[in-house]
Amino acid sequence: MKKRVVITGLGVAAPNGVGIAEFTNAIKNGISGIRYDAQLAELQFSCQIAGQPQISDELKSQYFTELELRGFNSTGILYGVIAGLEAWKNAGLPINETPDWDSGTIFGSGTSGIEKFRESIYKIDDLQTRRLGSTVVAQTMNSGVSAYLAGKLGLGNQVTTNSSACTTGTEAILMAYDRIQSGQAKRILAGSTSDSGPYIWAGFDALRVCSSKYNENPEEGSRPMSSTACGFVPGSGAGALVIEDLESALERKAVIYGEILGGNVNSGGQRDGGSMTAPNSIAVQKCIKNAILNANVNPNEIDAINGHLTATTKDSLEIENWTKALERNGADFPYINSLKSLTGHCLSASGSIESVASILQLHEGFLFGNLNCSDLHPEISALIDSSKVLQKTIKSNPKIIAKASFGFGDVNACILFKKFEN
Repeated sequence: MKKRVVITGLGVAAPNGVGIAEFTNAIKNGISGIRYDAQLAELQFSCQIAGQPQISDELKSQYFTELELRGFNSTGILYGVIAGLEAWKNAGLPINETPDWDSGTIFGSGTSGIEKFRESIYKIDDLQTRRLGSTVVAQTMNSGVSAYLAGKLGLGNQVTTNSSACTTGTEAILMAYDRIQSGQAKRILAGSTSDSGPYIWAGFDALRVCSSKYNENPEEGSRPMSSTACGFVPGSGAGALVIEDLESALERKAVIYGEILGGNVNSGGQRDGGSMTAPNSIAVQKCIKNAILNANVNPNEIDAINGHLTATTKDSLEIENWTKALERNGADFPYINSLKSLTGHCLSASGSIESVASILQLHEGFLFGNLNCSDLHPEISALIDSSKVLQKTIKSNPKIIAKASFGFGDVNACILFKKFEN
């Protein structure tokens, strides 16, 4: 018999809130984390606004020793450790003195330590290789974030980092779900992280897919589903969830934030309209349909969708794919929101941060509103009732939320979360 899989811990380092309390307040009250970035302006980026977690030196010192922080400048690992350790503590779990063979981590990343890479390249070119320091490998290897988390918590089960562009976080949660459901682990710290800064964001600015018309009004820059959307706002951060089998959670009397019903991961193979940067709509629809099938629910049971919805020209296509996959449109369509209106696009961290937001909505009984979307795109309003795109947060009691992520390389992931009922 397959095990029921639940969520017992949450952690986040988001542009609009570091820590679950601050983040919950931000999404409930429509508080944006998008700010003007003077460095991007100095480097002559078209987009001069970004979403970046605000991390003080005092906060860093709560998670890292003085020795660890010496020469440390990997923002992705920083965010991942802060979010991961918060989730672990939030779940009421101890830091282990010996390896915990039942607990592991699957924590995704797009890149790791891009600033450390840059620093290393300059030192190597200046014949200062011996001055790179002893942590350069740990900070720059893609699995650095999972390695740091495993070391800080004493995890003895699977410790790995996945990487699948913008689907990374959602994929990590599904990988954790599969491992626990099959009985190979009791709990997995799942999530993802993304580095900050111009060396991550420059390529997207060069592709001309970033918002550049709102540099003087940063909070208006991210406009998913809007007729005046003009590209995504780059962001960064990390989200973390403790995924656990129900039996273990009940045995230790843990708070249960929600249940994972199932999901699906696939690819469009960059065929039939899919490419490195564009989705194959058939694959997107199949991913959603197979996720629903795997979760053993009826499409009519889905109360809300937390979409990928990046504020690009593909938003209308995403909504169309949802209507076809669910066979629901107009007033029958579920409520839908996009966290990117509040945080920007956090790239490889987006799926995990947005999953944390989805679980908070289920657990606390609300649906957050979309900023900057009073002018709903006409192609979207032709597909679904405008009332389904909330402008403000409402009190609600959603039972099932579908969360999807679609990434570069024509890759897709969809997961179904449910309000916990024992």
